[in-house]
Amino acid sequence: MSLFSAPFDPATDTALVIGAGNGIGRAIAQALVGEGVRTVFADISAERVSAAISASVRPELAVPWVGDLAGLDACDALLAASHAALGEVSHFVHSASPPRREADHALAVDRRTWQEMHAVNLDAGFHLAREIAKRLIAAKRPGSFLFLTSLHAGTPRNLPHYSTAKAGMAMLVKELAKTFGRHNIRVNALVPGAIAAGGFVADASLARHIPLGRLGAANDLAPMALTVLSNKLSGYVTGAAFVVDGGLSLTNWFEAPALDTLS
Repeated sequence: MSLFSAPFDPATDTALVIGAGNGIGRAIAQALVGEGVRTVFADISAERVSAAISASVRPELAVPWVGDLAGLDACDALLAASHAALGEVSHFVHSASPPRREADHALAVDRRTWQEMHAVNLDAGFHLAREIAKRLIAAKRPGSFLFLTSLHAGTPRNLPHYSTAKAGMAMLVKELAKTFGRHNIRVNALVPGAIAAGGFVADASLARHIPLGRLGAANDLAPMALTVLSNKLSGYVTGAAFVVDGGLSLTNWFEAPALDTLS
């Protein structure tokens, strides 16, 4: 049998993908059900969740969930719904994040926007991962978690709420990988570049900064995501960050924001 012919076991593998309504999260969730993995599609938008599931190869394997993960009560509701539908969640993908606005630079971002960005990226990510891990540990089952971080975890983006949230997430991946590893639960990060999907408004001119000569698409991330999630293909990989950016990280194209409108 080919090494790549069955990266998941449909009899035992299950998944929860947050941010599954659009962009990278949608592509990963659709790829998982395509591999026979029962998957919860979680997103803040019911319309997006419905569209993502309808467009999946095997929609019968998808479980919809809608809610705002900026609050821990919603996170607990998601956990309860996921465990009721799937039993244990063996694969967790964090691809949820509030929208980014170029106007929200360091002198403009308000407290609510700051808090929501950190709540969804960090607080929800930590809470969900820890609670899923507790159940896997009690059941003595392996797991694989994947967090979508950003190139701007290490490079300023003129969006301090976003960059600091992703930087915190990058360290959270390492902390969880170190703690959960002894229980055979792997935790890794996928680091997207300029992906024309989800909350990123693509500017075609950005392609001139990318060695491969084009913006990325959500489906460019899905094969790597599934490879890293698969315990068959990446069973000895944890605490790692995989950059999928067409080479964009070889340069830094961002300049300081214009502040001439400030009083």
